[in-house]
Amino acid sequence: MANDRFKNLESIGGPSPGQLASMAVLVFGILVAVYAAWSSAYVVREYEQAVVLRFGKYHQTQPPGLRFKLPGIDERVLVDVSEKSMRLPWGRPERAVDRSRQDLNRTDDQALILTGDLYAAVVEWNVFWRVTEPEKYIFSFNEIHIRQALIAVARSTMHRIVGDYSADETLTGKREEIALAALDEMKKAIAPLDAGIEITDLQLQRVTPPDVVKPSFDQVNASIQQKDQLIYEATRERNSLLPMARAESDKLVREAEGYADRRRAEAEGEIAALLAKYESYKLAPEITRQRMYLETMERVFESGGRKLILDEKLKGLLPLMQIGSQSP
Repeated sequence: MANDRFKNLESIGGPSPGQLASMAVLVFGILVAVYAAWSSAYVVREYEQAVVLRFGKYHQTQPPGLRFKLPGIDERVLVDVSEKSMRLPWGRPERAVDRSRQDLNRTDDQALILTGDLYAAVVEWNVFWRVTEPEKYIFSFNEIHIRQALIAVARSTMHRIVGDYSADETLTGKREEIALAALDEMKKAIAPLDAGIEITDLQLQRVTPPDVVKPSFDQVNASIQQKDQLIYEATRERNSLLPMARAESDKLVREAEGYADRRRAEAEGEIAALLAKYESYKLAPEITRQRMYLETMERVFESGGRKLILDEKLKGLLPLMQIGSQSP
């Protein structure tokens, strides 16, 4: 019966059994090739790096883009190398979708840190970190262990750093200094782990006094702000008065310089006149002496008002009329 069917197929021009077998092998080969291509190709996103393992051992690290691996031999592990953050002292990731739920379990008592002068402050901070060496990261720790290590190091570091400052310094002017010191200490503490990660930044988010002393602290802050306002107003007044004072000073200096130049010119003129008189005196001493005498007497008479010149031979001061005498 089967032979008759094949003969019928051959008689109507259908494929022979050999052709059917070849077609089946071709289809299988295409399927295998498609599967191999599908299983060997993968995409590394822009915030990831791919660690390729060959027979379970590290082979290479691939950057973002379309990548390929040997199917059945290579295994790829995608590692997120973007920057991550944690809110401490709780150690939870800072995500907007989780924040409302996380805040329900947060209390200020958990964030209390003892200061150097034996007071307490509520300190919250963010730690930012990222994976720098994915091949070390996947073989050393997983993300849970990494976070636990970061939380432990961050808490111990912040307690030690804040313990070196007074409560007033922690709450006011030394916040940036504390953050920089804690960041440096955390980097040094994480380095020996050799986990392929780095601490990129540390930011103090909330540094406040406990609730029982917050009213007093608010009063202190109000006084500091008032002081700063007064300093600002005094500085502004000083800046407005200084140009006027400098202009007045420049004016007085210019007037003094002009007066000095005028007096110097007058003195030089007087000196030149005296020198000229001296030269004239040397040429004709008697004439010069007489001229100087006459000039001096002229100045004296001009300033003395009315003068009477009397003859020294006159016996009486005034000639009196002969009153009561008869004329002859």
